[in-house]
Amino acid sequence: MVKKIALAGAIAGLGLVFGTVAPGAVAEMSGDGAHPSGEGFTGGFQRVEQPIANKIAVTLGGLGLIGLELGWFLWSKPKSRRATAREGIQEVTVTVDGGYEPSRIEVEAGRPVRLNFKREDASSCLEEIRFPDFNIVRSLPLHRVTAIEFLPEEPGRYEFTCGMNMYRGAIEARPIGTTTGDRT
Repeated sequence: MVKKIALAGAIAGLGLVFGTVAPGAVAEMSGDGAHPSGEGFTGGFQRVEQPIANKIAVTLGGLGLIGLELGWFLWSKPKSRRATAREGIQEVTVTVDGGYEPSRIEVEAGRPVRLNFKREDASSCLEEIRFPDFNIVRSLPLHRVTAIEFLPEEPGRYEFTCGMNMYRGAIEARPIGTTTGDRT
């Protein structure tokens, strides 16, 4: 889903930029290197005046794309899920596809946790997962589920990352009886 939105935004931006350039706006030089006015060409670039409508369209398109990026990175909230207890172990399945979903997991401190990572993304960055606070490093085979178990003994935030430290997630360990519920 994320990749489709990013691709659509990139295509729309390129279409806006290329669609607003007037066909006659590109300066041309004759083959002998002379200036188009017939005078000798003395160097560099020639100023070509663009219609004001083109300038406004390109500026508004650029500002719109900047706004979309800022909105995506600054105001989007990570998906969150509370672990469910099964046979005394808190468990959550995490899909690895362009990142981690959910990327924030709530658990109760002092109880064992099992995270089942299902990797669908073939990028090399997501081949490995690291839990530095628990000294865990595991490879994640493509199209398989890899279970990782650990025990967050104290309440706190425990981060996990991909092998290149580009994609991140977090375990929020709360005191027993204080988790907030399932949010997606």
